[in-house]
Amino acid sequence: MQSDSHYLKKRFSQNFLQDKSVIEKIINIINPEKNDHLIEIGPGKGALTVPIIKFVKKIDVIEIDKQLVKLLKDNIDDKKLTIHEYDALKFDYSKFKNRNLRLIGNLPYNISTPLLFYLLSYKNIIKNMFFMLQKEVVERICARPGTKEYGRLSVMIQHCCEVESMLEIKPDAFYPSPNVDSAIVKITPLSKTKYKLINDENFKTIVREAFSQRRKTIRNALKMFLNEDDIKAAGIDANVRAEKLEIKDFVELSNLYQVKN
Repeated sequence: MQSDSHYLKKRFSQNFLQDKSVIEKIINIINPEKNDHLIEIGPGKGALTVPIIKFVKKIDVIEIDKQLVKLLKDNIDDKKLTIHEYDALKFDYSKFKNRNLRLIGNLPYNISTPLLFYLLSYKNIIKNMFFMLQKEVVERICARPGTKEYGRLSVMIQHCCEVESMLEIKPDAFYPSPNVDSAIVKITPLSKTKYKLINDENFKTIVREAFSQRRKTIRNALKMFLNEDDIKAAGIDANVRAEKLEIKDFVELSNLYQVKN
């Protein structure tokens, strides 16, 4: 059984939060209110679930690990809790009647980036998200243009959300201790994006290709989509690299590509 448990921890990249003072700080940051509908992704052993459930009228948790699902069912007897044994990367968040969801969770490091991209597709029904992530990922989410951390994740999230790094957490707050620092990020979907975008899929493509080879200039990275004159027409220097562009520049390039096609 011990080897099976170890296998699951490795497979699902599990590090369980155990420091009570850190848990209290996280709950204060989330600031749960009575009428909130919380969705917790990856509740683990219930370190956040148990203390936070008393503040809200309903909490749904999404957990893929069968052993942890059983543990949660055995240890938490509360009608406010609904457990979904499911993959958070495939879960249909639109199934909830509430259209003002608050998402929380200690996200496994190995799926954090694809999960964040997936959750953006549900941004219209999400009020805010508070996630514990690898500190490096939080830095990338919050990065500004011209920095080494700035990239695809920064652009895709900041285009449609406000972001804020809230709290840094040391490895000894977890068991087993990860090899990296963690941080809490607050992500708040905007009711209206700052820049008008014609086509979401084109935007995803342009941003992905622009950062696919970071050492390339925009002219070379996007040569399959736009020529140098197109880029200049958008008021953008075709000889700079992607990390130098503002979000509005990526929107301009995406809209230009849409018009051309």
